[in-house]
Order: sequence, then structure tokens, then C-alpha cells
Amino acid sequence: MAAPFQNYSGGVLLADIVKRNNLSTYVSEAIKERSAFIKSGAVVRNSLLDASEGGTRIQVPEFNPIAPTEEILDGTATWGTSNNGYLTPQKIGTGTQIATICHRGFAYAVDDVAVLAAGEDPMGHIRNQIADAINKLNSARLFSLLDGLFGSTFGPLGANALDLSKGAASGADETNFLTASTVARARNLLGERGEELDTLVIHPSVAYYLYQVGMLTFSTSALSTGGAVTWGGGGVGVTDRSIGQFAGMNVVIDSQVNTVHPGTTGHQKEFRCYLIKSGTILEGEQSPLSIESDRNILSKQDVMSVDYHSAYHVMGTKWTNAADNPANSALRTGSNWGVTYDIDQIPMVEIFVNTPLSNALKS
Repeated sequence: MAAPFQNYSGGVLLADIVKRNNLSTYVSEAIKERSAFIKSGAVVRNSLLDASEGGTRIQVPEFNPIAPTEEILDGTATWGTSNNGYLTPQKIGTGTQIATICHRGFAYAVDDVAVLAAGEDPMGHIRNQIADAINKLNSARLFSLLDGLFGSTFGPLGANALDLSKGAASGADETNFLTASTVARARNLLGERGEELDTLVIHPSVAYYLYQVGMLTFSTSALSTGGAVTWGGGGVGVTDRSIGQFAGMNVVIDSQVNTVHPGTTGHQKEFRCYLIKSGTILEGEQSPLSIESDRNILSKQDVMSVDYHSAYHVMGTKWTNAADNPANSALRTGSNWGVTYDIDQIPMVEIFVNTPLSNALKS
């Protein structure tokens, strides 16, 4: 049986936490529990994107959406495009979606970890701190990917973007803010498929405007536990990880959502918002999260390292750059991406809006 933690000035031995408590498993569970993207359904784990056998990218074969040409059947001997009285088989096209694997990691010395480990529940503190840090880093990577796909110059999903913002110094009103009306206009970009969009990802400045005018409501934690759901404008039981609701969509609030800082003096900041069908963004991993601890005899420190190897993938897209393991800056480059579907078959829309809660002008 493992010995209990040894306390040193309010802290614990790092090796005890990492080696005796299967910290990698606990953190992996916490990442899922504490990720708004996963709880909302915006991101879904999919074993098709797991690359446990190695490699630098993930290829997913697909059948392309069919667009059949119908033929007229009649009683003659020459009906149909064959002119011989039978249907002509049409080919079903195939393609390959490609996701790129990103290898990431970080390390802490014991002096840094001691701060996290202080308190009555050092295991819980470190578990949650690492999980939140990885979720934040993963969000930054995901937003870089979305920025690349929707890039105004080369992004393959650029036609699925709606710019409602008013860059000028004044005059922004509800037509430039995120409202039920502007959401309807964004849904319209996808035609009848617009109704499939069920998740909204927005910046806090946009979310707090919706909250201010009473359009953003929250459920209790029962939303994720399967219990009775109670609605209200931030009612009893709401936590910072509750999932909001607006215009029939789950709402993910993240301060790392891409914003457009004005390049012209006197112009306002613009905020990107993403409308997504749940299950459109998939996540896979090449190997499970790994957390290790060891002694550095040269620096006289205990160190902890964390590494994770995973991929985000938007269904119907492909990574086209020859380079692998891209940095976030490469993910943001629109020319590195392509599509394997018609873009109206990819249920994702971007909106540019302003918000009265963040109307600072470029000086």
C-alpha cells in the first residue's frame, strides 16, 4: 500500500502526486469534465481520428455527398439518358479528409508546482489546474484552425462567413450586435441546413451583452448530469462551467475567441462568433496524455513534464500543407486548408459582430 503524502511547509512531494495517484488518468478525466466544448457537444471524441499505430497525419476516407441526375421513365424503348430504356448508373465519388496531428507539451519545476499543491486537496488542485491549462491551450489551437478555415483571403469556408460589424467609430446598433435576428441571417447562409446549427461559440464581451439584455439563460449543472433542468437568467446552481442557451443553441463562452482589432484609427473591435452543428468538430489522439516526474540532479529540482498528441478535425476539410505538426500560426493560414465537401454541406458559420460592452476605438 502506498505511503501517505509527506507534508513539507504546506506542500507535498511531487513524486507522490504523479507516481502514486495515476495523475495522467485523473487529468484526462478532468479535461473532459471541465471542457465547455466537450460538454456542449461542439467537440466530439471520435476513434476514427485516433492514430495509435503512428504516423504524422490522419486520413479518413469518405464517400462524397451524392447529387444524382434524375431520369425520366416512360413506356418507350428509348427512355433514359442511355436512350436504350434503362437507368444509367452514376458514380459515387470518394475523397479523403486529412487531419494533422499536433504534438504539444510543457514542464514545471517543483518550486512552481508547490504553489499548485498547497491546500487541503493537493491532488485535486493539480488535477484541475493542469486540466484547465490544457483546455486553454487546446482552445487556442482550435480557434487557430477555425481562423484558417474562415480566413477572408484564402480560407476555404470564407463564403460561410457573415460580416455584420460596423468598423466605423460610431453608429453600431442592434443590426451590428449578436441577436436572434442576426443568428437567423447567419443560419440562412446554409439554407435548410441552417436549422442544424445547435452550438454557438462567443467571446465574453458578446455573451455579457446577451446576458445584459436578458437573452442568455443558463441551466443548472443538471444539464450534464442528466437531472431536471432549471432555466433562469443565471439561476440557482449555475457555475462557471454551466452551458448557456441562446436562440435554441448551447453557448460556449471563451475569451480566446478570435477578435479583429481595428487597423484604422477610430474604428471599433470586431468579434467573431461561430455557429456549429454538434459533432462537426472531431477530436482524436495519437497517444494518451502523459505526465511524468523525475529528479534533475544538476539543478537539484524535481520536475514534472506533460505531453499530449492530438488532432482537431472539421468534417469535410483537409490539411493540405506538406509540413506536419504545425504551429498555431500555420493552422491560422487559410491556404493550408482545403475542403472535400461543398461548403454548404459543412454545418458551420462565422459571424462578425460588435458589442456595446467593448466599443473601445483604435487611437
